[in-house]
Amino acid sequence: MNAQALHGHLDALLLAVLEQGALHGYAIIEALRARSGGALNLPTGTIYPALRRLERAGYVSSAWSTVNGRERRTYELTGAGHRALAGERTSWQQFSSTVGQFLGVVPSPGAPA
Repeated sequence: MNAQALHGHLDALLLAVLEQGALHGYAIIEALRARSGGALNLPTGTIYPALRRLERAGYVSSAWSTVNGRERRTYELTGAGHRALAGERTSWQQFSSTVGQFLGVVPSPGAPA
């Protein structure tokens, strides 16, 4: 699945990954890949700008830390990020329910709509 297919949903996915706790950028990419069974294999050029955007919005904070002897920027949700994620989940439920009415099970011919 490419980044274009995720248009409008990437921020929510990143917030959901960070809900489990602080992670550095590459660990976020790996978590997306693992939780999606490999379907989300996104490049750093997609993830890091989104993380910066979320940080500017106040949903994520970051700090430098040492991980396995290497300096890495670690990201974590803020209170506003937790609230934004809750809102994203509600919006997703509404959206997927509405779209499911069209793309879900197709009624057989002659069946009442």
